[in-house]
Amino acid sequence: MSEKQDSNARSQSSWETESQSVQPSENLNGQPQSTQANSIMAEAGSEVEADSGELGEAGDALYPLTIHLPHEPSKIHVMVSPQEQVHELRQSVIELPSAFQYSCFHLEHAGERINDFVQISDVKGLGPDAEIRLVEDPYTEKDARLHVIRVRDLVGAAGDRTDTLHGVLPGVSLFDGVTTSAKDTDNIQASAFDFDAPAKPFTLIPEEEEPPPKTVKSIALSPWNPPPYHFRQKGHLLYLLVTTNEGEQHQITSHVGGFYVNKSSNSKFDPLPRAAPKGHAAHSLFSLLGLISPSFSESFEKLLQYNNRKDPLATFQLTNAIPSAPWLVPSQSSPLCAHTADITRTQEGYLISGVDNTDTLRDWNEEFQSARELPKETVQDRVFRERFISKLFADYTDAAARGAILVARDEVTPLNPTEGRDAQIFVYNNVFFSFGADGVGTFTSEGGDDAARVATGKDVNGVRIVNQLDIDGLYSPATVVVDYLGKRIVGQTVVPGIFKQREPGENSIEYGAVEGKEIVAADERFAPTFAKLSEALKVKKHPVWDKDGKRWDLEASVETKGLMGTDGRKYVLDLYRITPLDVLWLEENGSVEGEQKELEYPHRMTVLRPELVELLRNHKWNEWVSKEVKRLQEKHQSKHKDEQTSEEKTSSTEEKTAIEEKATDEEKATNDDKADESKEEGEETVAENYVDASEFVFTLNPDVCSGQVPQTEAEKEELAADEEDVRNACKYLRESVIPEFVNDIKAADLPFPMDGQSLTKMMHKRGINMRYLGSVVSACEGPRLLRLRDLCLQEIISRAFKHVAGKYLRYLPIPLTSACIAHILNCLLGSGLNSKPTADIDESLKALYPEADLAFANLTPENLRQEIEAQALRRFKFTLDSEWYSQIKHLQLLREVSLKLGLQLQVKNFQFTSSSNAPATTTNGVNGHTNGDGKENKKKKKKARETSPASVASSTSAPCTFTPDDVVNVVPIIKDSAPKSVISEEALEGGRHSIMNNNRKIGQELLLESLTLHEQIYGILHPEVARAYSTLAQIYYQLEEKDAAVDLAKKAVIVAERTLGVDSAETLLYYLNLSLYVHGSSDSKTALAYVKHALNLWKIIYGPDHPDSITTLNNAAVMLQHMQAYHESRIWFEQALAVCERVVGKQSLPAASLLFQLAQALALDNESKAALGKMRECYNIFLQQLGPENNNTKEAETWLEQLTQNAVAIAKRDKDAQARRLRAGIRFPARNVALGGGAGGATAQPTTLSQTQSDKPDARSIDDLIKFIEGNTAQKKSSTKQRARRGGPNVRVAAAAASAK
Repeated sequence: MSEKQDSNARSQSSWETESQSVQPSENLNGQPQSTQANSIMAEAGSEVEADSGELGEAGDALYPLTIHLPHEPSKIHVMVSPQEQVHELRQSVIELPSAFQYSCFHLEHAGERINDFVQISDVKGLGPDAEIRLVEDPYTEKDARLHVIRVRDLVGAAGDRTDTLHGVLPGVSLFDGVTTSAKDTDNIQASAFDFDAPAKPFTLIPEEEEPPPKTVKSIALSPWNPPPYHFRQKGHLLYLLVTTNEGEQHQITSHVGGFYVNKSSNSKFDPLPRAAPKGHAAHSLFSLLGLISPSFSESFEKLLQYNNRKDPLATFQLTNAIPSAPWLVPSQSSPLCAHTADITRTQEGYLISGVDNTDTLRDWNEEFQSARELPKETVQDRVFRERFISKLFADYTDAAARGAILVARDEVTPLNPTEGRDAQIFVYNNVFFSFGADGVGTFTSEGGDDAARVATGKDVNGVRIVNQLDIDGLYSPATVVVDYLGKRIVGQTVVPGIFKQREPGENSIEYGAVEGKEIVAADERFAPTFAKLSEALKVKKHPVWDKDGKRWDLEASVETKGLMGTDGRKYVLDLYRITPLDVLWLEENGSVEGEQKELEYPHRMTVLRPELVELLRNHKWNEWVSKEVKRLQEKHQSKHKDEQTSEEKTSSTEEKTAIEEKATDEEKATNDDKADESKEEGEETVAENYVDASEFVFTLNPDVCSGQVPQTEAEKEELAADEEDVRNACKYLRESVIPEFVNDIKAADLPFPMDGQSLTKMMHKRGINMRYLGSVVSACEGPRLLRLRDLCLQEIISRAFKHVAGKYLRYLPIPLTSACIAHILNCLLGSGLNSKPTADIDESLKALYPEADLAFANLTPENLRQEIEAQALRRFKFTLDSEWYSQIKHLQLLREVSLKLGLQLQVKNFQFTSSSNAPATTTNGVNGHTNGDGKENKKKKKKARETSPASVASSTSAPCTFTPDDVVNVVPIIKDSAPKSVISEEALEGGRHSIMNNNRKIGQELLLESLTLHEQIYGILHPEVARAYSTLAQIYYQLEEKDAAVDLAKKAVIVAERTLGVDSAETLLYYLNLSLYVHGSSDSKTALAYVKHALNLWKIIYGPDHPDSITTLNNAAVMLQHMQAYHESRIWFEQALAVCERVVGKQSLPAASLLFQLAQALALDNESKAALGKMRECYNIFLQQLGPENNNTKEAETWLEQLTQNAVAIAKRDKDAQARRLRAGIRFPARNVALGGGAGGATAQPTTLSQTQSDKPDARSIDDLIKFIEGNTAQKKSSTKQRARRGGPNVRVAAAAASAK
């Protein structure tokens, strides 16, 4: 097991151990990690109802086991599930503090050794309260190596690791620092926030902290390692060199029987045991350290305490997901980035992989395909299979990304070195690599390199969809796409037989296009499997024609290929054309002749998104069902009418002469007959009204308009009909989907996107390609949509810049890339400071690469703008304004391009313009505010200037915003093909469904099961787990399980920070949700700390005045009212109103609702005159917008009357009091009624929780407010200065605050 795998298992188990003592909702996920999904019920959509019920009972039956240890303490107790595997029990044991020392052992029950890979329920006689014995095993060399790695990590002896994949500070979390800042603050400090202050980049940097206590100076391999042959024969495995905190060096032998201090020194080799008193020995290196170092035990205890100060989730190593790499990182002189001496760092490759590096080599393809063939009949089978596949994809993505970086850095020898650079292929670590470029001319007719690049991105999405569909008998190579410094590299598992030399006349492909589209193959063995795939993807079975005009009927696109591997499996390749082309786009923006050639869209790979096909299918289905229902109703009415007519005719010919009694008897009989007839008729109606779904067919031909030449008239007609269907799909996208998307954002039915990433996600979910950004911009009208327009423009600019930057970086030697990045960033963002930046290229490096293309050095801001404008016009069909570069938000655009290119920049207060007098007060480009507010900021800036060589430009040249030293690192952007877990989603939906049906007990059991499944299948630190935590927190909060909701929401924040980014849109949303849950748990002070952190993050992500920030500011004001900080809450209400008026307009209904709340807040703050003015404004808006009869208008009118009466009474009383004071010779300053406003940092609004802002004013206790206004004479007399300092009025108005929302 590799170090990472070992650490993963350790992390997950230790988290559960600690969660029992520190997590407030241990009942949610404090169960052993290996508890399996055994209670998936029918509500969850599971098809194995009987199995799930049966297994559910077993899964709930946790029972205790006693484990006897060979050393103190002699026994420990653990809780296990019968569905748990023994190796999972092992992992749980070694993470208990009393069993840290064990790693090489086996378990015995009743004197018999237990197999590590069986379930506990399969061990004969093992049940509740059984006793198991832990028996130490002899070491092998591999065991010894892994034991050394484990002990180094455990005792804090491992230094920092420089990782080419993860970058600087990967997976960092700010949560603990934010929470700590909320403590020891009073109400004034809790509410203090500078809405007008610019964004502070240092918000994204964790606080510096003291280094952890050292338990040992170093643990390294000895210079005498490895053992010579004759000592290997005696059981010697490794030689180690340990330096203790006391400064003593100990040479240690790792023997099959354990570890002991030997007689060797730096100059003499003698690996035999040392004599007493220094001759210590132990089975575990951990135990031996305690024997040779007197201070070890005490310092290790301090290390545990140090580690426990943070939330365990914030410190675990990520192993099932790529950790998020922050785009802003501290100065390299910061303690957070300290580089320490550690000789063992250079030896870790050997410790992990052995001498021959064979421990980590894996046959990825065989592992993946074997995993797909695992059984999935029972719930238990499905859980094990999904868990295995999830871990496998995580390991593969990590390995492929590392290999891709080495390929990009020219560290791997190509298999075909004589080919051109883009045509070269590589195999590294059993992964097949190629460039996402048209090196061999495959895509010449489609757009060359641009088409090849897009095809690889579409292919990885296609592979993900195929993996998610999980069709039996269909296999796909695991695929990863890595973008790194302008290069796109594709990593795939090696399909057996793909490099096989074919016989003459034998095709390399068995299904689909073989060479271009000239040769087509259609092996019938592939047809049934491809038919299942096409049915799921709504692909029509259709004919294609080869170069000779021969017709071939294919189930999938001609571009989708089938290959029979030498392992006998059917592989599907090239999944970039699973949906049709966007025909209308190609016709409008396709081939352009003459001078307009540069306006032509770069490629023909403009496929529709699978989400759009699904949306269109649902739309067609609804239309078809409505049509069928209407037809059946008409049929039924017609039949009913015919029956009535026939009955009338019959009755007219009947004789009507009968005796009265007989008539009565017949009437009774007739009634009974009619009842029977109506029953039969009802059954017939049900049968007739049944819509047969099998009659509905919706498919699209993906090969329309792609060069197919039909031969007969019938074929031409069929192709024309297929083409019309595709055109209708394109029209549906343009005429329905895009306008609906814009309108939904306008009507606030969709949350307002925060940044480019969230905008992209929302558009893709609606089936809209990013090439339609220009169309979205054109559809944006009105004040609210101006913000969406600006965001779309920013996304167009950042995407255009990404393509321009990629062009300059693609073939540039790695050491010159920092100079290139700094220069193009200066041209994009720094022209306000230096309008003529020059590239700062190290001459010594330049001399080493005489053939390097340094075209970037000639780039000027004007050239760059022209290139960006050209790309925007070409790719998005949008013409940027001539002054677009002066309207951008500098910091936000810097963030977008950094995230798209994987840049890690040194944090500083970036100076984008020359408007400030000194370098220390720089602007962030948002409203031109300076970054020089407050002493704290000045200290930080001073420190940044001292520690950052990058922040001050060379004195010999004009200052620039960016220097090459600012570019600390570049991380790869990774797209993988990992599917999502199905069974955990089923459990989650089942839980929701049960709760909606008022079956709370079963619902909560299923939710708990879903949580356990998410953690098991993905590992605890994974974006999907963060989303599950957030969803469950929301449900538990609605169920009044507030402590559980808070606990889950905290975990969602930490996991999101570490896997999605400290400033991702989702992280921000989770902070806001958490603030509401914490406030609901009566801790408004901490809740405000989360709100303020979110506001600071929001300034960086978006800037000021985000539409959803209005509700967040409103929420914060309500929190302050609960804290009885009425004056402070009024300031937040004013800020919410100011943002609302700028975003939506002064005469809007949201503004009226906020005026209503502000008027109440002013009344609470003893500002009756101002309250009256605001309520009058509110009333006028409601009257104008809703009319005099609307409830909102009437309520505002009632409040207006009450406030008017009280204002008059108070004015009269003030006048009398003033007269009395004048008679007494005392003068007081006039009442200050200054109302503020200003630009506010915006926040995301949790859309799923109760909203405090609505078009209906809050129902408040008028009487309580009136009593306060009329009765609080003591405070009325206080001076303005005193009122500004106070925390809130007397306790007697607490009821009024409590009634506030």
